[in-house]
Order: sequence, then structure tokens, then C-alpha cells
Amino acid sequence: MLPIFLDEADELLPKIGDCLRALRQAPDGELNLLNRLLHTLKGSARMTGAMRMGDIAHTMESSLLEEILASETLDALESDLDQLNTLLEELRSGKVQATEEPAAVEEMVEMTSAGLERAQQVGMLRVRSDVIDRLVNQAGEVSVARSRVETELRAFKDGLLELSGSVTRLRKQLREVEIQAESQIQARVSLAAEHNEQFDPLEFDRFTRLQELTRFMNESVHDVQTVQQTLLKNIDETNSALFAQARLNRELQQNLMGVRMVPFSSMSERLYRLVRQTGKELNRRANLELEGTNVELDRSVLEKMTAPFEHLLRNAIVHGLEDEQQRINSGKDAIGEIRLSLRQESNEVVFEFSDDGKGLNFAGLRAEALKKGLLGDISDDISEDQLAQLIFTTGISTAAEVTEIAGRGIGMDVVRSEITALGGRIDVTSQPGKGTRFTIHLPLTLAVTQVLMVQAGDHVYAIPSTMVEQVRQVKPDELQALYSKQKIEWEGNNYPFSYLPTLLGDEERVPEIKPYNALLLLRSGNQRIALHVDELRGNREAVVKNIGPQLSRLPGIAGATVLGNGAVVLILNPAQMKQRLAVRKAPRVETVLPDAQPTIMVVDDSLTVRKITTRLLTRAGYQVVTAQDGVDALEKLNELIPSVMLLDIEMPRMDGFELTKLMRREERTKNIPIIMITSRAADKHRDFAMGLGVNAYLGKPFQEDDLLEQIAALLPVTA
Repeated sequence: MLPIFLDEADELLPKIGDCLRALRQAPDGELNLLNRLLHTLKGSARMTGAMRMGDIAHTMESSLLEEILASETLDALESDLDQLNTLLEELRSGKVQATEEPAAVEEMVEMTSAGLERAQQVGMLRVRSDVIDRLVNQAGEVSVARSRVETELRAFKDGLLELSGSVTRLRKQLREVEIQAESQIQARVSLAAEHNEQFDPLEFDRFTRLQELTRFMNESVHDVQTVQQTLLKNIDETNSALFAQARLNRELQQNLMGVRMVPFSSMSERLYRLVRQTGKELNRRANLELEGTNVELDRSVLEKMTAPFEHLLRNAIVHGLEDEQQRINSGKDAIGEIRLSLRQESNEVVFEFSDDGKGLNFAGLRAEALKKGLLGDISDDISEDQLAQLIFTTGISTAAEVTEIAGRGIGMDVVRSEITALGGRIDVTSQPGKGTRFTIHLPLTLAVTQVLMVQAGDHVYAIPSTMVEQVRQVKPDELQALYSKQKIEWEGNNYPFSYLPTLLGDEERVPEIKPYNALLLLRSGNQRIALHVDELRGNREAVVKNIGPQLSRLPGIAGATVLGNGAVVLILNPAQMKQRLAVRKAPRVETVLPDAQPTIMVVDDSLTVRKITTRLLTRAGYQVVTAQDGVDALEKLNELIPSVMLLDIEMPRMDGFELTKLMRREERTKNIPIIMITSRAADKHRDFAMGLGVNAYLGKPFQEDDLLEQIAALLPVTA
């Protein structure tokens, strides 16, 4: 019966606390309900064998028989409630064992009707939390496996689309062969008529084999096209099935995570009890008001945030609220007000924690910071908002003396560390004489999060999407200016500028400069950073994995995830990394950027040629842009001007000769060096190309060294 009683007590004790708080507002408001709750708790406790809890509930019942409930009586009832909560926790942990003692008959009947019957009606199933966590993790593994299938399917579809283009080109080429064959036949008919031959070519066997071959090739191409269309249909059906499976998997994962979700109200009574106990120790009266406690969040998030919330409550009473006489002299109510409100915004929970006390002691914070040498040369220019951030620094405290409750200057640093470890952030604002407000942003769950995939150097990393305020693409000149200033300004805020590999400790890595370079503006709490990354890989939903004790000690690593190909990717908090570097006071180093790598555009209708040429040029240190034909190349020329263009002649939609003519007419593209690479090696083709303005002419297959030499000779000379 003990598990049933524990569940029932978890439901009854918060209701008893609500009734006691309501009685302070209206003396007769919840008296009958409170009597009924206490009577139920008493009977259930004695039936289970928790006799001390039953006796305390009986004492509280007796106190309610008074005609007028004095303030002292309500204080005593709240103390009894605190003792009930303590005994319940001891009973749950096994420190105190329930004794089997006989109970009164009416209490046994009451327990049977109020407890057992309700438990049977609900039909609850008790499942260990580690089982739920394992199921959520397995659902995440299914998502990873599905992501890998989607990646392979996309690659297969891309290859199939290339096959479609090849089949189309082959059909056109076969049609040209048929036309040429018909032309030869017509020529033979005319020749036969001139020589008065008895049989024309259509009736002679020498032309039969050619026509048979073209007819057989036509049928073969048709068969290939039929298979290709069947594959396209199958891949579309596979995509539909995969999307349906993804939807079911997402619903399963959300439902499993819903099992992990608990309402914040489950810890409400603990916070009320903490305020009462701390107030008694300091002889200060405070009223805690909770709003939005029906918001649900991950059980593990709530468990890890219990200690930070308790520390904020104690700090509000110790540092925030004034003594009663001081409050009265200031025109405030004698009882301090502490408010904690919750609301859900997208996939985050926002906590607003405030008090109506005296606010932060900015003068004391400045003095402490100067004493410890934290301000340096900026002590005169530092704002109150910047001073407020000092409360999160280890060793900074404005308390007059160190007590068991506060004053050591380490609590707020732990609070921020816990919040940051959960992927959240905390902001603080304060007005002298009016109070202090903390705003905390936390993820709803730690199992799944949205991340932005970025590449830095040879590695891929993930950054939580909630940190990203803006994504920009900057040109090399602007990037060089940012490296010189080491900061960027946006909407009135300064963002220290860094290159991601440098933050990760790779001091030797040189930024890869492109025509357009990716720049991220990130924010974590009041910490901001502008981050240069080599490449953006897109946004995705990531299943967060435990990184273990070794990596968890490293600053700026918020977790890890697994890609569809099985690669492990770290989830970073670059703003926290930057802060750690600033604390170490690393010397500022001017970064001199190299010139942007030359961009080579490869225009060829052959996928094989494009891939082989791209691999060759990439190894040689060039950036490569590819186009399938002349029309595709013209569209890409609107976005960038390559250093050199490699061009084929025979291509669908627009051939190389026509593209060259158009480029040489336009002022913007007329000076782009063009190397024509084609299987047409005749002099007339070469002369025609040179006449159009082609700079070099190579035949297929080309020699790699010859091509690289031609490209190097045509690149502009830089000083």
C-alpha cells in the first residue's frame, strides 16, 4: 500500500498548501476543503503505517476547529505542512519505514474508497525513469538510421536524374544517326537512278544492317528509358513511405518525450517551503507568487534546475529584500514579494524571476571588481548592465558577512553554469530601490534540439539554433575589415569577432576565403559573439547524446549528436568559449587574411567530366563551380565571376560557341579567360574557337599537367 499512499500524498500535500495560502487571503475561503484534505491524508497515512504523518494531520485538523484563525495559527499550520513534506521525502527515500499498526475501522474504509478505488480507476502503470530514457534514446537511434537512409536515397535520386539526362541525350544522338542514315540512303537512291541500277539502296542488303542496328539501338534506348521511369516511380513511392515513417517516428518520439514531461507545479510546494524556512531564519517575511506552473518541461531539466531555483530564492531573501522597517520607511509593504512566472515560447520555457527589493548594489559590485582586478582599463566606461553580469563571476559578493545561506560569491556562477550546461541562458536587470529580475531561457527537453550544422576546417560542428540571431554572407573586403576591428556592431550591440577553429584551439588554421563568406551572430544570455565559419551545412533536428565526463568538463561543449552516416558531431556554445578565452586574457592578434582562392567554372554536359575535373582542381587548391550547359552557366555568371572558365562545345540548350559569343559581347564577362576542352580536335574547330575569343584550346582526354599550366598562365597576377 505504500506506493499508493506516496502517489496520493503527492497529490494531497500541494492542495493543502494551496488552501493554507488561500486562508491568508480569505479566512473562510477553503476551510471545508482543507478539512476534507487533512482528514483524507490522516486516514491514508495511518492505514499505511505512517503514524507520525497521521498524527500531524490530526493536529492540523484540531487547529482548524478554532472560530477565528489567527496569523500565528496559520504559521503553525504551515510549519506542520513543512514537517509533513519532510516526512514524506524520508518515507520515499527509505530513511523511515512505515509501521504496520491497526487503524480505526472508519479510517480503513476511508482509505479503501479514497485511495485504492481511485488508483484502480486511473489504471496507472509505474515505469522506471531509466526505461523511458532508454526508449527515447532508441527512438533517436531510429531517427539517425532514417536520416542515413534519406541521405542514400537523395544520392540515388541525384544519380537517377543524371541518368535521365543521359538517356535524353542518347535518344537525340540516335535520332541524328537515323537522320544521317536516311540522308545516305536518299543520296544512294539518286545515284542509282543516275546509273540506271536495277535495285535501289532500300532494296539492297548493304543498307539493311545499318537500319537494323539503328532500330535495335532505338529499342534499347526505349527499354532503358522504361527502366529509368520505373525507378523514378519507385523512388517517389519510397520517398512517400519514408515520409510516412518519419511522421510516425516523430509522433512516437514526441509521445515518449511527453512521458518525460512533468508540470512545474510538482516542485511548487518545495519552493514555498524554502521561502518560509529562509524567512524564519532571517526574520524576514516574504510572499512567493507562482504563475504558469501548469507548463510542462523535461523531468531531467526540472531536476537539474531545482538547485538553481532554490539558490535564486535564497538570494532574493538574503540580498534582495530589505528588513521590514526599511521597507516600511521606503513606502513598501512590510512583506516582500517574490514572483516566478513561466511561459512557453516555441521549443523553450522562459522563466521570469523577480523581487521588489532594493536591487543590485552596483557600487559594491564595482568596488569588488576593482579590488579583484576584473575591470582593467574599462572601469570608467562600464555600464550598469555590464556590472550586473559580475554577479555571475566566482568570488564576487556584496554580502557584508559570510553566512550558512549566502556570502561566499560562488552560488550565481554555479547557477549560470547549470543553465548553460542545459543549453539555456540567463539575463539579469535591476533597478535601485525597485528590485531585480532574472530571465531564464531553457529548452523544453534535452533529448531533441534544433541545430545549425557548420564546417570549420576539416570538421563539422553543430550550434543550437536558439543561439543564432542572424546569418550573413560577407565579401572578402568586408571580412578583412572585421578581422582588423575584431568586432561587429548590430542593432546597438557589440559582437566580438572570432574564427571558429581559433576558438577551438587551432591557432595555425588560416581562414578559407570565398567570394561570399558565412558569418553567424550568436547570443547566449548576455554573451554575444560573431563567428566566421568556412561553410553552412543547413538546419536539422538533432538527437542529443551524452558526451561523458571527459568532454563535459570542457567549456563550450553542450553535447553531441550523430549524423546519418554515423559521424559524431559536437554541439558547441561558441559564446561560452569566447568568454573563457577572455578570462585568460589572451593577447589580441591581428589576422591577415590570404587572398581569396581563384574560382574555376567547369561547363560540361558530362557528369563524369565535371566530377573528374572538379576533383583535380580541388586538389590543386582552386574553388570549383560547375554548370551543365550554356544556359546553366549564364545563370551562375549572374552570381559570380570566375577567374577562369573551362568550356565544352557540344552541350544541350546552348553550346560552347554560342556561350562564348554571348560572354564576349557583355562588358561584365568579356575578360573572363576561357579554356575550351572538347573532343573536336580538327583545325577548323580550333580556328573558329580562337576567332570567337577563346584563350586556350585542349582536346579530350586532356593531360592534367597541361590543364593546370594553362589555368595558372591565365590567372591574374597578384602583387
